[in-house]
Amino acid sequence: MEGGMQQRDGVAHADYGKEPAVLVLADNAQAQATAKAAVIAAGGRVAAAVPLGEALARLDAQVAIDALMIELTEDAGAALDALLDRVEALARDGRCVTVIAMPTALIDVVSARIDHADIHLLCEPDAIERAAAIGGALATRRTWLNDVGSEAETRRLQQLSEEVGRIARTLASLSQEALDARGRDAMLGDRAPAYRAEPAPPLAAPVIRAVIRARRLRDRFFHAELFADPAWDMLLDLMAARIERGEVAVSSLCIAAAVPPTTALRWIRTLTDDGLLVRRADPADGRRVFIALSDSAAAGMNGYFSALAQTGAIAI
Repeated sequence: MEGGMQQRDGVAHADYGKEPAVLVLADNAQAQATAKAAVIAAGGRVAAAVPLGEALARLDAQVAIDALMIELTEDAGAALDALLDRVEALARDGRCVTVIAMPTALIDVVSARIDHADIHLLCEPDAIERAAAIGGALATRRTWLNDVGSEAETRRLQQLSEEVGRIARTLASLSQEALDARGRDAMLGDRAPAYRAEPAPPLAAPVIRAVIRARRLRDRFFHAELFADPAWDMLLDLMAARIERGEVAVSSLCIAAAVPPTTALRWIRTLTDDGLLVRRADPADGRRVFIALSDSAAAGMNGYFSALAQTGAIAI
C-alpha cells in the first residue's frame, strides 16, 4: 500500500513517520502525479493517492492525516459536489486542512461549497504555488513544520490581513464622517441655510465604471505588478453592481480584480472575513454563490464618493 499505509479492521491507518501525511484525491492519473509531486516538494508524505470516485469511501475509512490535496481538472457534477461538501464539513470539524487546485472553469462550482479558512483554493497553479500552498497548510496543521517558505507565506498573509483591516477602517471612517456631516447639516439647517453645500448627486454606476477604466489605463504605461492589490478594484466593481442591482459571481469578481485568480480568491475570502463582502446563494443555481458589498462597506463607498464630489478630487 502506498506511503506505508496499513489496513487493520477494514480501516486505513497512516504509518507515522517524520513527514506529515497527505491524502491525494485527483480526477485522473496526470492530475494525481502532479499533486503527489507537489506534496513531496512541500516536505510531505503521500499517505495514498485515490481517484475521485473512491474519495468519499476513503475519507470514511481514513484515520489521522495531516492534510488533503485535491487536484481537479473537470466538473464531475454531483460526485464533485458531494466531495466538496464533505471536505467543508471536515474543515469545520477541525479534522484536517485542505488544498484544492482547479481550473478557472470550476471557480464558481468550488466556491459555492467551500468557505472555510482551512481550505486553500488554487486556480491553475504552477508547481511552486502548489508546493507553497501545501507547505502552508501543513504548517497550519503541524506547528513544527516551519520552513522558510512557510514563514514567508505567514508574514505575507499577515500583511494582507493588516491591509484589509486598514481598508475596512477607512471605509468605516468615511461612512461615519458622512453620517456626522448629515447630522451637522440637520442641526445647523435652520440657522444657516444659505451656507449649506449643495448635496452630492446620487452615486451613478457609470461614474464608478469610468474609474475602473482609468485604473486599467495604468497597465498601458506601468507593469501591472506595481498595482497588484486588487481590493479596491473589487470594491469598485461590487459598488457599481449594487447600484445597477446586478449580481456578481465569484468568477466574475476574479476577472474584475485584474490579478491571478488564486490571488483574487484569497482576497475575496479575506475581505469577507473582515466584513466588507458577503456571500449570497444563487436562488436559481445551487452550484453558485454571488459576492456583494456589505451594507457597511457600501456606506463607506458612498461616503468616499460623496467626499470626492464635494472637494472636486478625482477618484483613481
